[in-house]
Amino acid sequence: MRIGGLGVPELLLILAIIVLLFGVGRISQVMGEVGKGLRAFREGLQGESEQSQPATDDKPSDAAS
Repeated sequence: MRIGGLGVPELLLILAIIVLLFGVGRISQVMGEVGKGLRAFREGLQGESEQSQPATDDKPSDAAS
């Protein structure tokens, strides 16, 4: 299996270097922060699309009465 020109041995070597540099505990913290960042990014994108759509009001206005 090749991902972006990298095979399994290359990916394992990169993973081993990352574990040596940061340690197992720090990697779990970093991945948790990345997950929180992605979640916030998705929520931000959804918020922008909701704001860009015109609001529809199903109730008739009181000014028409």
